[in-house]
Amino acid sequence: MSNTNDLGRKLGLGAVIALGVGTTVGSGIFSSLADVANAAGSSLFLVLAFVIGGLLQIPANFCYAELASAFPEDGGQYVYFREAGSRPLAFLCGWISFWGTDPPSISIMALAIVNYLAYFLPLSGLTLKLVATAFVLFFMFMHLRSVEGGGKFQTVITALKVIPFALIIGIGIFFIQGENFMSATRLSGAEAGGFTALIAGVAATTWSYDGMAAACYMSGEIKDPEKNMPRGLILTAFIVLGLYGGLTLVASGLLTIDELAASDAPIALLASKIPVIGNAAGTIVAIMAVIVVIGSLSSCVMFQPRIEYAMAKDGLFFKAFGQVHPKYETPAFSIVVQCAVGIVLIFLTDISGLLGYFTMIALAKNAATFATIFVLRKKEGYNPAYRIPGGYIMPVIAIFMTCTLIYGELTYAPVQSLTAAAIAIVTGLPVYYMWEKKNKAAA
Repeated sequence: MSNTNDLGRKLGLGAVIALGVGTTVGSGIFSSLADVANAAGSSLFLVLAFVIGGLLQIPANFCYAELASAFPEDGGQYVYFREAGSRPLAFLCGWISFWGTDPPSISIMALAIVNYLAYFLPLSGLTLKLVATAFVLFFMFMHLRSVEGGGKFQTVITALKVIPFALIIGIGIFFIQGENFMSATRLSGAEAGGFTALIAGVAATTWSYDGMAAACYMSGEIKDPEKNMPRGLILTAFIVLGLYGGLTLVASGLLTIDELAASDAPIALLASKIPVIGNAAGTIVAIMAVIVVIGSLSSCVMFQPRIEYAMAKDGLFFKAFGQVHPKYETPAFSIVVQCAVGIVLIFLTDISGLLGYFTMIALAKNAATFATIFVLRKKEGYNPAYRIPGGYIMPVIAIFMTCTLIYGELTYAPVQSLTAAAIAIVTGLPVYYMWEKKNKAAA
Protein backbone atom coordinates (compact mmCIF):
# COMPACT_ATOMS: atom_id res chain seq x y z
CA MET A 1 0.00 0.00 0.00
CA SER A 2 0.93 3.60 -0.49
CA ASN A 3 -0.43 6.95 0.58
CA THR A 4 0.87 8.82 -2.41
CA ASN A 5 -2.52 8.58 -4.13
CA ASP A 6 -5.63 10.54 -3.25
CA LEU A 7 -9.17 9.23 -3.37
CA GLY A 8 -10.72 10.33 -6.68
CA ARG A 9 -14.18 11.76 -7.37
CA LYS A 10 -16.00 8.80 -8.90
CA LEU A 11 -19.52 8.97 -7.40
CA GLY A 12 -22.54 11.04 -8.49
CA LEU A 13 -25.88 12.28 -7.11
CA GLY A 14 -27.36 8.77 -7.17
CA ALA A 15 -24.62 7.55 -4.84
CA VAL A 16 -25.28 10.41 -2.38
CA ILE A 17 -28.96 9.42 -2.15
CA ALA A 18 -28.18 5.70 -2.13
CA LEU A 19 -25.71 6.15 0.74
CA GLY A 20 -28.17 8.22 2.78
CA VAL A 21 -31.33 6.19 2.15
CA GLY A 22 -29.40 2.93 2.07
CA THR A 23 -27.78 3.56 5.45
CA THR A 24 -30.89 4.89 7.15
CA VAL A 25 -33.54 2.44 5.97
CA GLY A 26 -32.09 -0.65 7.55
CA SER A 27 -32.05 -2.57 10.78
CA GLY A 28 -33.21 0.51 12.69
CA ILE A 29 -36.82 0.27 11.55
CA PHE A 30 -36.86 -3.51 12.01
CA SER A 31 -35.08 -3.53 15.36
CA SER A 32 -36.44 -0.41 17.05
CA LEU A 33 -40.11 -0.12 16.03
CA ALA A 34 -41.15 -2.08 19.13
CA ASP A 35 -38.83 0.02 21.32
CA VAL A 36 -40.33 3.25 19.98
CA ALA A 37 -43.85 1.89 20.56
CA ASN A 38 -42.91 0.95 24.10
CA ALA A 39 -41.37 4.37 24.80
CA ALA A 40 -44.19 6.38 23.18
CA GLY A 41 -46.91 4.48 25.02
CA SER A 42 -49.71 5.06 22.50
CA SER A 43 -50.39 4.44 18.83
CA LEU A 44 -50.92 8.12 18.13
CA PHE A 45 -47.62 9.02 19.77
CA LEU A 46 -45.87 6.24 17.86
CA VAL A 47 -46.85 7.89 14.58
CA LEU A 48 -46.01 11.35 15.92
CA ALA A 49 -42.64 10.12 17.21
CA PHE A 50 -41.55 8.91 13.77
CA VAL A 51 -42.96 11.95 11.95
CA ILE A 52 -41.35 14.41 14.38
CA GLY A 53 -38.11 12.43 14.33
CA GLY A 54 -38.10 12.66 10.53
CA LEU A 55 -39.01 16.35 10.46
CA LEU A 56 -36.10 17.03 12.80
CA GLN A 57 -33.78 15.55 10.22
CA ILE A 58 -34.74 18.17 7.62
CA PRO A 59 -33.07 21.11 9.44
CA ALA A 60 -30.23 18.74 10.29
CA ASN A 61 -29.71 17.78 6.66
CA PHE A 62 -29.85 21.44 5.63
CA CYS A 63 -26.96 22.00 8.05
CA TYR A 64 -24.99 19.11 6.60
CA ALA A 65 -25.71 20.36 3.08
CA GLU A 66 -24.05 23.72 3.84
CA LEU A 67 -21.08 22.14 5.60
CA ALA A 68 -20.52 19.55 2.88
CA SER A 69 -20.59 22.21 0.16
CA ALA A 70 -18.08 24.30 2.11
CA PHE A 71 -15.68 21.41 2.74
CA PRO A 72 -16.07 18.82 -0.03
CA GLU A 73 -13.58 16.34 1.37
CA ASP A 74 -13.69 12.98 3.11
CA GLY A 75 -14.20 12.88 6.87
CA GLY A 76 -17.64 14.34 7.54
CA GLN A 77 -18.11 15.63 11.08
CA TYR A 78 -14.41 15.37 11.85
CA VAL A 79 -13.61 17.87 9.07
CA TYR A 80 -16.28 20.34 10.23
CA PHE A 81 -14.94 20.38 13.80
CA ARG A 82 -11.38 20.74 12.54
CA GLU A 83 -12.28 23.66 10.26
CA ALA A 84 -14.20 25.30 13.09
CA GLY A 85 -10.90 25.48 14.94
CA SER A 86 -11.23 22.70 17.48
CA ARG A 87 -8.77 19.90 16.87
CA PRO A 88 -9.55 18.32 20.28
CA LEU A 89 -13.26 18.14 19.43
CA ALA A 90 -12.46 16.94 15.92
CA PHE A 91 -10.31 14.16 17.33
CA LEU A 92 -12.95 13.27 19.92
CA CYS A 93 -15.53 13.01 17.14
CA GLY A 94 -13.36 10.55 15.24
CA TRP A 95 -12.42 8.69 18.41
CA ILE A 96 -16.10 8.26 19.34
CA SER A 97 -16.93 7.19 15.79
CA PHE A 98 -14.25 4.52 15.74
CA TRP A 99 -14.94 3.03 19.17
CA GLY A 100 -18.53 3.99 19.88
CA THR A 101 -20.63 4.23 16.71
CA ASP A 102 -19.14 2.95 13.47
CA PRO A 103 -17.92 -0.61 14.17
CA PRO A 104 -20.96 -1.19 16.45
CA SER A 105 -23.24 -0.24 13.57
CA ILE A 106 -21.51 -2.82 11.36
CA SER A 107 -22.12 -5.41 14.09
CA ILE A 108 -25.77 -4.38 14.45
CA MET A 109 -26.37 -4.71 10.69
CA ALA A 110 -24.63 -8.07 10.38
CA LEU A 111 -26.47 -9.55 13.37
CA ALA A 112 -29.80 -8.22 12.09
CA ILE A 113 -29.28 -9.86 8.67
CA VAL A 114 -28.56 -13.24 10.21
CA ASN A 115 -31.45 -12.98 12.67
CA TYR A 116 -33.80 -12.67 9.72
CA LEU A 117 -32.02 -15.41 7.79
CA ALA A 118 -32.72 -17.63 10.80
CA TYR A 119 -36.35 -17.56 9.65
CA PHE A 120 -35.29 -19.86 6.81
CA LEU A 121 -32.19 -21.58 8.16
CA PRO A 122 -31.36 -23.23 11.50
CA LEU A 123 -28.96 -20.51 12.67
CA SER A 124 -28.22 -19.93 16.31
CA GLY A 125 -25.39 -19.44 18.77
CA LEU A 126 -21.89 -19.59 17.31
CA THR A 127 -23.12 -20.48 13.81
CA LEU A 128 -25.23 -17.33 13.69
CA LYS A 129 -22.26 -15.16 14.67
CA LEU A 130 -19.99 -16.86 12.11
CA VAL A 131 -22.47 -16.19 9.31
CA ALA A 132 -22.72 -12.55 10.43
CA THR A 133 -18.92 -12.40 10.24
CA ALA A 134 -19.01 -13.79 6.69
CA PHE A 135 -21.30 -10.94 5.61
CA VAL A 136 -18.92 -8.35 7.04
CA LEU A 137 -15.96 -9.95 5.26
CA PHE A 138 -17.83 -10.07 1.94
CA PHE A 139 -18.60 -6.35 1.96
CA MET A 140 -15.16 -5.54 3.29
CA PHE A 141 -13.58 -7.06 0.18
CA MET A 142 -16.18 -5.49 -2.14
CA HIS A 143 -15.57 -1.94 -0.95
CA LEU A 144 -11.85 -2.47 -0.59
CA ARG A 145 -11.54 -3.40 -4.27
CA SER A 146 -13.64 -0.66 -5.93
CA VAL A 147 -15.45 2.49 -4.84
CA GLU A 148 -17.25 2.62 -8.20
CA GLY A 149 -18.39 -0.99 -7.97
CA GLY A 150 -19.48 -0.44 -4.38
CA GLY A 151 -21.39 2.67 -5.40
CA LYS A 152 -23.25 0.82 -8.16
CA PHE A 153 -24.15 -2.02 -5.80
CA GLN A 154 -25.37 0.50 -3.22
CA THR A 155 -27.63 2.23 -5.76
CA VAL A 156 -29.21 -1.06 -6.90
CA ILE A 157 -29.73 -2.49 -3.40
CA THR A 158 -31.25 0.81 -2.20
CA ALA A 159 -33.78 0.76 -5.03
CA LEU A 160 -34.65 -2.85 -4.18
CA LYS A 161 -35.16 -2.06 -0.50
CA VAL A 162 -37.54 0.87 -1.09
CA ILE A 163 -39.95 -1.09 -3.29
CA PRO A 164 -41.30 -3.53 -0.64
CA PHE A 165 -41.82 -0.69 1.86
CA ALA A 166 -43.82 1.21 -0.73
CA LEU A 167 -45.94 -1.90 -1.43
CA ILE A 168 -46.73 -2.50 2.26
CA ILE A 169 -47.74 1.13 2.68
CA GLY A 170 -49.71 1.25 -0.57
CA ILE A 171 -51.68 -1.92 0.17
CA GLY A 172 -51.92 -1.68 3.96
CA ILE A 173 -53.45 1.79 3.98
CA PHE A 174 -56.71 0.33 2.62
CA PHE A 175 -57.11 -1.95 5.67
CA ILE A 176 -56.47 0.59 8.47
CA GLN A 177 -58.83 0.40 11.47
CA GLY A 178 -59.27 3.87 12.93
CA GLU A 179 -59.88 2.75 16.52
CA ASN A 180 -56.33 1.34 16.73
CA PHE A 181 -54.93 4.89 16.69
CA MET A 182 -56.41 5.43 20.16
CA SER A 183 -54.78 2.38 21.76
CA ALA A 184 -52.38 2.99 24.66
CA THR A 185 -50.19 0.95 26.97
CA ARG A 186 -48.15 1.33 30.15
CA LEU A 187 -45.61 -1.36 29.25
CA SER A 188 -42.81 1.19 29.18
CA GLY A 189 -43.68 2.71 32.52
CA ALA A 190 -44.21 6.05 30.77
CA GLU A 191 -47.42 8.02 31.04
CA ALA A 192 -49.30 7.14 27.85
CA GLY A 193 -50.17 10.42 26.19
CA GLY A 194 -47.74 12.48 28.26
CA PHE A 195 -45.17 14.87 26.81
CA THR A 196 -42.32 12.92 28.39
CA ALA A 197 -43.54 9.75 26.66
CA LEU A 198 -43.63 11.55 23.31
CA ILE A 199 -40.10 12.89 23.74
CA ALA A 200 -38.89 9.44 24.78
CA GLY A 201 -40.55 8.01 21.68
CA VAL A 202 -38.90 10.59 19.40
CA ALA A 203 -35.53 9.90 21.03
CA ALA A 204 -36.01 6.18 20.46
CA THR A 205 -36.33 6.84 16.69
CA THR A 206 -32.77 8.20 16.58
CA TRP A 207 -31.21 4.94 15.46
CA SER A 208 -33.93 4.50 12.82
CA TYR A 209 -33.12 7.88 11.26
CA ASP A 210 -29.38 7.94 11.79
CA GLY A 211 -27.31 7.74 8.63
CA MET A 212 -28.97 10.27 6.34
CA ALA A 213 -25.79 12.34 6.19
CA ALA A 214 -23.66 9.29 5.39
CA ALA A 215 -22.41 10.73 2.11
CA CYS A 216 -20.70 13.58 4.01
CA TYR A 217 -18.02 11.07 5.00
CA MET A 218 -17.25 10.66 1.28
CA SER A 219 -17.62 14.25 0.03
CA GLY A 220 -14.10 14.03 -1.35
CA GLU A 221 -15.19 11.25 -3.70
CA ILE A 222 -18.41 12.87 -5.00
CA LYS A 223 -18.45 14.53 -8.42
CA ASP A 224 -19.50 18.21 -8.40
CA PRO A 225 -20.01 18.09 -4.60
CA GLU A 226 -21.09 21.73 -4.34
CA LYS A 227 -24.33 20.77 -6.14
CA ASN A 228 -24.71 17.03 -5.62
CA MET A 229 -24.19 17.00 -1.86
CA PRO A 230 -26.94 19.54 -0.96
CA ARG A 231 -29.40 18.05 -3.45
CA GLY A 232 -28.73 14.49 -2.33
CA LEU A 233 -28.92 15.25 1.41
CA ILE A 234 -32.21 17.14 1.17
CA LEU A 235 -33.84 14.53 -1.10
CA THR A 236 -32.69 11.81 1.29
CA ALA A 237 -34.45 13.46 4.25
CA PHE A 238 -37.78 13.66 2.42
CA ILE A 239 -37.58 10.13 1.02
CA VAL A 240 -36.89 8.55 4.42
CA LEU A 241 -39.54 10.66 6.17
CA GLY A 242 -42.11 9.55 3.58
CA LEU A 243 -41.23 5.87 4.00
CA TYR A 244 -41.16 5.85 7.81
CA GLY A 245 -44.18 8.09 8.22
CA GLY A 246 -46.23 5.92 5.89
CA LEU A 247 -45.05 2.69 7.50
CA THR A 248 -45.83 3.75 11.06
CA LEU A 249 -49.21 5.14 10.00
CA VAL A 250 -50.15 1.76 8.53
CA ALA A 251 -48.67 -0.12 11.50
CA SER A 252 -50.64 1.96 14.01
CA GLY A 253 -53.80 1.54 11.97
CA LEU A 254 -53.53 -2.25 11.75
CA LEU A 255 -52.06 -3.12 15.17
CA THR A 256 -52.63 -2.01 18.75
CA ILE A 257 -49.77 -0.41 20.63
CA ASP A 258 -49.59 -3.47 22.91
CA GLU A 259 -49.09 -5.74 19.90
CA LEU A 260 -46.36 -3.51 18.51
CA ALA A 261 -44.57 -3.01 21.82
CA ALA A 262 -44.52 -6.72 22.64
CA SER A 263 -43.55 -8.04 19.20
CA ASP A 264 -40.06 -9.31 18.37
CA ALA A 265 -40.83 -8.88 14.65
CA PRO A 266 -43.29 -5.95 14.36
CA ILE A 267 -42.91 -5.53 10.59
CA ALA A 268 -43.74 -9.20 10.00
CA LEU A 269 -46.71 -8.89 12.37
CA LEU A 270 -47.87 -5.83 10.45
CA ALA A 271 -47.64 -7.61 7.10
CA SER A 272 -49.59 -10.58 8.47
CA LYS A 273 -52.55 -8.25 9.10
CA ILE A 274 -52.74 -7.28 5.43
CA PRO A 275 -55.20 -9.68 3.71
CA VAL A 276 -53.44 -9.56 0.34
CA ILE A 277 -50.22 -10.82 1.94
CA GLY A 278 -51.83 -13.08 4.56
CA ASN A 279 -50.02 -16.19 5.66
CA ALA A 280 -46.99 -15.46 3.48
CA ALA A 281 -46.21 -12.34 5.54
CA GLY A 282 -43.42 -13.89 7.58
CA THR A 283 -41.56 -15.16 4.53
CA ILE A 284 -42.05 -11.95 2.55
CA VAL A 285 -40.92 -9.69 5.38
CA ALA A 286 -37.93 -11.89 6.23
CA ILE A 287 -36.73 -11.68 2.61
CA MET A 288 -37.42 -7.96 2.59
CA ALA A 289 -35.51 -7.49 5.85
CA VAL A 290 -32.47 -9.35 4.58
CA ILE A 291 -32.33 -7.17 1.45
CA VAL A 292 -32.90 -3.97 3.42
CA VAL A 293 -30.25 -4.62 6.05
CA ILE A 294 -27.72 -5.91 3.52
CA GLY A 295 -27.94 -2.48 1.87
CA SER A 296 -27.28 -0.77 5.19
CA LEU A 297 -24.34 -3.01 6.04
CA SER A 298 -22.82 -2.38 2.62
CA SER A 299 -23.23 1.37 3.08
CA CYS A 300 -21.64 1.39 6.54
CA VAL A 301 -18.62 -0.59 5.37
CA MET A 302 -18.30 1.77 2.41
CA PHE A 303 -18.39 5.22 4.04
CA GLN A 304 -17.47 4.88 7.70
CA PRO A 305 -13.72 4.16 7.35
CA ARG A 306 -13.28 7.54 5.65
CA ILE A 307 -13.22 9.43 8.96
CA GLU A 308 -10.15 7.56 10.23
CA TYR A 309 -8.60 8.06 6.79
CA ALA A 310 -9.08 11.83 7.12
CA MET A 311 -7.75 11.86 10.68
CA ALA A 312 -4.65 9.92 9.73
CA LYS A 313 -3.87 12.42 6.96
CA ASP A 314 -3.92 15.16 9.61
CA GLY A 315 -1.63 13.23 11.94
CA LEU A 316 -4.38 12.51 14.49
CA PHE A 317 -4.60 8.78 13.93
CA PHE A 318 -2.29 5.93 13.01
CA LYS A 319 -0.55 6.70 9.69
CA ALA A 320 -1.60 3.38 8.18
CA PHE A 321 -5.25 4.51 8.19
CA GLY A 322 -4.34 7.26 5.71
CA GLN A 323 -2.96 4.82 3.15
CA VAL A 324 -4.64 4.57 -0.25
CA HIS A 325 -4.32 1.23 -2.03
CA PRO A 326 -2.21 1.82 -5.17
CA LYS A 327 -4.38 -0.46 -7.33
CA TYR A 328 -7.89 -0.15 -5.92
CA GLU A 329 -7.66 3.52 -4.88
CA THR A 330 -9.53 2.93 -1.62
CA PRO A 331 -8.55 3.46 2.06
CA ALA A 332 -7.97 -0.27 2.33
CA PHE A 333 -6.30 -0.41 5.75
CA SER A 334 -9.00 1.72 7.37
CA ILE A 335 -11.73 -0.48 5.87
CA VAL A 336 -10.05 -3.69 7.08
CA VAL A 337 -9.47 -2.51 10.65
CA GLN A 338 -12.96 -1.10 11.12
CA CYS A 339 -14.50 -4.33 9.89
CA ALA A 340 -12.20 -6.30 12.19
CA VAL A 341 -13.41 -4.31 15.21
CA GLY A 342 -17.00 -4.82 14.06
CA ILE A 343 -16.41 -8.58 13.91
CA VAL A 344 -15.03 -8.61 17.46
CA LEU A 345 -18.20 -6.83 18.65
CA ILE A 346 -20.35 -9.46 16.96
CA PHE A 347 -18.98 -11.98 19.43
CA LEU A 348 -19.12 -9.69 22.48
CA THR A 349 -22.63 -8.22 22.60
CA ASP A 350 -26.14 -8.16 21.13
CA ILE A 351 -28.29 -5.67 19.22
CA SER A 352 -30.12 -4.21 22.21
CA GLY A 353 -26.87 -3.64 24.09
CA LEU A 354 -25.31 -1.85 21.14
CA LEU A 355 -28.36 0.35 20.51
CA GLY A 356 -28.38 1.69 24.07
CA TYR A 357 -24.80 2.97 23.86
CA PHE A 358 -25.05 4.17 20.26
CA THR A 359 -27.89 6.66 20.62
CA MET A 360 -26.47 9.07 23.17
CA ILE A 361 -23.09 9.60 21.54
CA ALA A 362 -24.67 9.93 18.10
CA LEU A 363 -26.94 12.70 19.39
CA ALA A 364 -24.10 14.52 21.14
CA LYS A 365 -21.93 14.51 18.00
CA ASN A 366 -24.83 15.80 15.90
CA ALA A 367 -25.62 18.70 18.24
CA ALA A 368 -21.98 19.79 18.29
CA THR A 369 -21.77 19.52 14.49
CA PHE A 370 -24.73 21.86 13.96
CA ALA A 371 -23.11 24.35 16.35
CA THR A 372 -20.01 24.58 14.13
CA ILE A 373 -22.02 26.63 11.63
CA PHE A 374 -22.14 29.55 14.11
CA VAL A 375 -18.36 29.46 14.39
CA LEU A 376 -17.58 28.85 10.74
CA ARG A 377 -19.77 31.67 9.41
CA LYS A 378 -17.62 34.11 11.34
CA LYS A 379 -14.36 32.76 9.93
CA GLU A 380 -12.66 34.41 7.00
CA GLY A 381 -12.60 32.21 3.92
CA TYR A 382 -15.75 30.27 4.78
CA ASN A 383 -17.54 30.17 1.44
CA PRO A 384 -20.10 27.34 1.11
CA ALA A 385 -21.61 26.80 -2.33
CA TYR A 386 -24.97 26.24 -0.60
CA ARG A 387 -26.35 28.21 2.33
CA ILE A 388 -29.19 27.09 4.60
CA PRO A 389 -32.38 29.09 3.97
CA GLY A 390 -33.52 31.23 6.93
CA GLY A 391 -30.14 32.22 8.27
CA TYR A 392 -29.52 30.66 11.67
CA ILE A 393 -33.07 29.36 12.15
CA MET A 394 -32.36 25.84 10.86
CA PRO A 395 -29.21 25.29 12.97
CA VAL A 396 -31.03 26.60 16.06
CA ILE A 397 -33.93 24.21 15.47
CA ALA A 398 -31.56 21.32 14.82
CA ILE A 399 -29.55 22.00 17.99
CA PHE A 400 -32.59 22.61 20.19
CA MET A 401 -34.39 19.47 19.09
CA THR A 402 -31.25 17.35 19.29
CA CYS A 403 -30.67 18.54 22.86
CA THR A 404 -34.30 17.70 23.62
CA LEU A 405 -33.65 14.20 22.33
CA ILE A 406 -30.54 13.97 24.51
CA TYR A 407 -32.76 14.76 27.47
CA GLY A 408 -35.22 12.11 26.33
CA GLU A 409 -32.47 9.55 25.91
CA LEU A 410 -31.13 10.32 29.39
CA THR A 411 -34.63 9.68 30.69
CA TYR A 412 -35.12 6.50 28.66
CA ALA A 413 -31.64 4.90 28.96
CA PRO A 414 -29.65 6.85 31.57
CA VAL A 415 -27.08 4.20 32.45
CA GLN A 416 -26.03 3.43 28.87
CA SER A 417 -26.07 7.12 27.92
CA LEU A 418 -23.91 8.36 30.78
CA THR A 419 -21.55 5.40 30.49
CA ALA A 420 -20.98 6.12 26.80
CA ALA A 421 -20.34 9.83 27.42
CA ALA A 422 -17.92 9.16 30.27
CA ILE A 423 -15.95 6.54 28.35
CA ALA A 424 -15.66 8.82 25.30
CA ILE A 425 -14.24 11.76 27.27
CA VAL A 426 -12.06 9.85 29.72
CA THR A 427 -10.41 7.77 27.01
CA GLY A 428 -10.42 10.25 24.13
CA LEU A 429 -8.89 13.46 25.47
CA PRO A 430 -5.74 11.88 26.98
CA VAL A 431 -5.11 10.06 23.71
CA TYR A 432 -5.56 13.31 21.76
CA TYR A 433 -3.00 15.21 23.84
CA MET A 434 -0.60 12.29 23.59
CA TRP A 435 -0.93 12.38 19.80
CA GLU A 436 -0.48 16.13 19.59
CA LYS A 437 2.62 15.90 21.80
CA LYS A 438 3.99 13.29 19.41
CA ASN A 439 3.22 15.52 16.40
CA LYS A 440 5.03 18.51 17.97
CA ALA A 441 8.04 16.37 18.78
CA ALA A 442 8.20 15.17 15.17
CA ALA A 443 7.82 18.69 13.71
